[in-house]
Amino acid sequence: MKSNDLGFTLTELLIVIAIIGILGAIALPYMKGHIIKSRLTEVENAMTVLKSAVTAYHHDTETSWPDCPTIDAVRTSLGVGLTSIGRLSAVSVSPVDGMISVTVDNIDPMVDNKSLTLTPNDAGDGSIRWVWGSSADFPMHLRPRS
Repeated sequence: MKSNDLGFTLTELLIVIAIIGILGAIALPYMKGHIIKSRLTEVENAMTVLKSAVTAYHHDTETSWPDCPTIDAVRTSLGVGLTSIGRLSAVSVSPVDGMISVTVDNIDPMVDNKSLTLTPNDAGDGSIRWVWGSSADFPMHLRPRS
């Protein structure tokens, strides 16, 4: 009798499906984490643009910080258009110390409604060093690095 060796056995197919399932179970959480990080990068980039505008304002006025309690005030006072970024629900710049605060939104329930901050520190040589901060409940592995 001839053996008909065409195709795969059921056992071989089940093993392949199990391997694909295991790889998928490992890869999906990593992919989700990278999606969250990429969306947070958009927020960090917007804050970096705002940081440049606040620094320019501070150097132009030599001592004061802009008073921008809302996104609209940031747009009109500093000329930074943040309204098109749908990942920010609130933006403010403190007139007291120049701290930039944003509330994150439309990213993931893990980080939504949590805040990120940029705080200026005088470096002593006329330049400003900005330090990242975040709310206490912001996940540690997703916080921006200075």
